[in-house]
Amino acid sequence: MLIPKVNRNETYKALFSEGVIWAKKDYNLPKHPEVGQGGEAPIDVPNLHVIKLMQSFRSKGFVKEIYSWRHYYWYLTDEGIEYLR
Repeated sequence: MLIPKVNRNETYKALFSEGVIWAKKDYNLPKHPEVGQGGEAPIDVPNLHVIKLMQSFRSKGFVKEIYSWRHYYWYLTDEGIEYLR
């Protein structure tokens, strides 16, 4: 899937700053509901882009995935931190 660089960078920035990112299992959400640090506005990225980027990171071993109650949770691994730096 082709994802614009702006959306990729926005998602990576949110993941790196928090160390964790989550997404509801809803591929049609127009915007990801993630709230930044200090109650900032949600990142302006479609939910599908976040899910697909994290799927790619999981296959490379950069994040660990947990699925619970129709939500995905991804946690950065040490390799993921090194990659994002």
